[in-house]
Amino acid sequence: MTRDPHAEDEPPLHPEEGSVMEPDVDPHADAPAPGPDSPPPDAGKLERALHGRGAQSLGVTVLSVLAVFYALRVGRDFFLPIAFALLLNLLFSPLIRALKRVHVAPPLGAALIIVGMLGAMSAGVYQLTDPVQEWVGKGPTSLQSTMKRLRSIRRPVEQVSRAADQVDRATSVGPSPGGTREVVVKGPSLSERLFGTTQSLAVAAMEVLIMLYFLLAAGDLFLQKLVGVLPNLNDKKTAVRMARQMESSVSAYLLTLAVLNLGLGTAVALLMWGLGMPNPVLWGVLAGLLEFIPYIGAATMLAVLAVAGLATFQPLGQALLVPGGYLAIDFIQANFVSPAVLGRRLTLNPVAILIGLALWYELWGVPGVFIAVPLLATFKICCEHIETLAPVGEFLSR
Repeated sequence: MTRDPHAEDEPPLHPEEGSVMEPDVDPHADAPAPGPDSPPPDAGKLERALHGRGAQSLGVTVLSVLAVFYALRVGRDFFLPIAFALLLNLLFSPLIRALKRVHVAPPLGAALIIVGMLGAMSAGVYQLTDPVQEWVGKGPTSLQSTMKRLRSIRRPVEQVSRAADQVDRATSVGPSPGGTREVVVKGPSLSERLFGTTQSLAVAAMEVLIMLYFLLAAGDLFLQKLVGVLPNLNDKKTAVRMARQMESSVSAYLLTLAVLNLGLGTAVALLMWGLGMPNPVLWGVLAGLLEFIPYIGAATMLAVLAVAGLATFQPLGQALLVPGGYLAIDFIQANFVSPAVLGRRLTLNPVAILIGLALWYELWGVPGVFIAVPLLATFKICCEHIETLAPVGEFLSR
């Protein structure tokens, strides 16, 4: 196609006047010429910045963090009992010091704590065995009756699902299903996915107890060794002060969180008893345990109580009082009680909590979700006492 020489030249295309796509640049502007006293451009400055100590340290830090995450993921069976033991050690360390003040040696105090904890856990498991077996035994029947009551809600979803299956079969290309043989690989059961096999769970619990005993019995042994290797007196004093402050803050947080969850579980148990739900203690214990998982634990407990309420009570209003009452208690605890008791210093950023839950679930599964918030709070408190990590602690705070 040739251009008509007699045709008028068309003006070039420009963005509309005042358009946001038009760059705000003066076409007649010109950079001033460098004066005789201007320093010559230093082409090696950028190269020195890229290869300097700061850039190298940043790269080493990123690689180190990734390596730590990979090691935690691969060595889950090794690191998970250690994490549980360290958190329990921080929780019970003030009690060990209190017993020491009344002339009870740390090894004996650690033994008393371990025996008391085992006794409490055994009594709790014994009391909850029958309610759990009862609900597990009638679980399929209760679930079936609940689904029948929810059929009116599920019907539109089932219709859409059947329509999607029909479209998929109509548009599929390939051999008929009867001409091929499918191999189904049986995966692990639900309980194995959540907590592993009974043998691995028992071994992990034994490792936690043994490690916890030696940590509590050692007392200040590791702190004394750290003070011994530091070079000067000021560093020794700083290390002791930081260790005491971190231990005090972390133990106070864990103890406060445990008391708050115990109070919520008690309130839920009393509510279930008042509403006429069978086995109210079981629901209180489950609510207290799931409260260690922010947001996700409350949502799970709400769904469980909704199903249990529909399976227990025939009137719909009475059945909905069960999850509704729990929702009211959890709302009061999360928005009024916890902020007032913990305060801003021990309150975590909700975005950081969600990121921490996702991270520890990816690393350690369901057990990691249970200890994600205590680990995150512990890390935040440590950052507040280390000057170079103070910005990270500020980001984690609310």
